[in-house]
Amino acid sequence: MIRSMTGFGYHEYSENGITFTIEIKTVNHRYFDIFLRIPKQISSFEDRVRSIISGRIQRGKVDVYITCENKSEEAVRVVLDEGLAKAYRNALKALAGQLGLEDDVSVSALARFPDILKVENKQDDDRMGGILEKAVEGAVSSLIEMREKEGQKLKESMVQILKTVRSYLDKIRERAPLVVKEYKEKLEARIEELAGTRIDPARLAMEAAFFADRCSIDEEIVRLDSHIDQMHDMLDQGSPVGKKLDFLIQEMNREVNTIGSKAGDLDITRCVVELKNEIEKLREQVQNIE
Repeated sequence: MIRSMTGFGYHEYSENGITFTIEIKTVNHRYFDIFLRIPKQISSFEDRVRSIISGRIQRGKVDVYITCENKSEEAVRVVLDEGLAKAYRNALKALAGQLGLEDDVSVSALARFPDILKVENKQDDDRMGGILEKAVEGAVSSLIEMREKEGQKLKESMVQILKTVRSYLDKIRERAPLVVKEYKEKLEARIEELAGTRIDPARLAMEAAFFADRCSIDEEIVRLDSHIDQMHDMLDQGSPVGKKLDFLIQEMNREVNTIGSKAGDLDITRCVVELKNEIEKLREQVQNIE
């Protein structure tokens, strides 16, 4: 299925008190580029996130925003430095004895001293990574769904444009044989007007054949016709075909330009102008295809 490079994906996933929220935005870009914003405490999973995204998206500029909320009971733990607490207690008892003060040291008082109680993050990387992967996969799936919907619209538009391109090509195909015939008639009439006598038919046929060879656009018509068929096939094939379609557009433009320069006919020139306009529409659409 054809995919647009423009899209948005969102997914929130919770498990065991851990919640990940993932937002992914993509826009058209010549290459594939990921910009990732991830909380510091899970930065070790950055390569894993990039791998998931690059495995399912081939082209475009990708902005990824990840937030994490950890409310699991095992998220943190408080560690007591018992030796340090006893040292503080002994020092305070000694101080009270030396100064003749009442020994009123309490647990709450001791807890205020630095480093007696320490808060440590307790994170199970394997479980955290597994939850994050599920969240990212969900967001990517949401993104791809939107890109496919947009891609279907692009395909339908391009199919209609190709139909118009084919109609102008058919007009050129129909007109091309008449160009040589009309040239021969005009040449004969002009010679009779200037010389007052009929020209040798063999000489006239030779001149007409030379003109026909010089302005022949049969090969260009066949190639352009083939390019149209190839584009239909690629659109049916589905993404990623953006770069191939872009190359095909260049080839179509080349054939149309050659037809315009060789034909030397007003009606064909008009068709060429219309063809170039329609191919430009195709080129603009292709810029958004993955």
